[in-house]
Amino acid sequence: MRLKLQTATVADAGAIAALRNAVSDDLARQHGHGFWFGRCTARGIRSAMRKGNLYVARRGGRIIAALNLLTKKPWAIKRKYFTPVARPLYLVSMVVAPDLQGQGIGRACLDETVAIAKRFPADAIFLEAYDHPVAGAGPFYAKCGFRETGCAKYRGVPFIYYEYLL
Repeated sequence: MRLKLQTATVADAGAIAALRNAVSDDLARQHGHGFWFGRCTARGIRSAMRKGNLYVARRGGRIIAALNLLTKKPWAIKRKYFTPVARPLYLVSMVVAPDLQGQGIGRACLDETVAIAKRFPADAIFLEAYDHPVAGAGPFYAKCGFRETGCAKYRGVPFIYYEYLL
């Protein structure tokens, strides 16, 4: 599947918040209200836009996926678990619409993220996934070529760290 990520605009903030909340609600329906459950607002999305590079994928005008690439290390990532590089990008908050999951959209988003990172330029993409047998996306990232680099808890939340070296 070919997919193009576009830079999100302020006008997209409400739709991105709705998408993230739909994904959170879907996880809660499937697995209960664990550490993966959370709500966000358009205001929070606009704030995230100021801190990173927020991208969206659209189908027929609908935002079907979103992710954020940061140059500054996010709170839950511990650098000691990753290969030392000069210019990492941090992939956070990747979501795909629940009704479209399992159709290759997430993989296409990661392929496009790698292409964006190479143009940035960056040396690696680092991310964390919840360490949970069914609510965590770790196996998905591994299937997409990301290498597991370690596990840790941050504020009681278990994470698995992954990297993709460019």
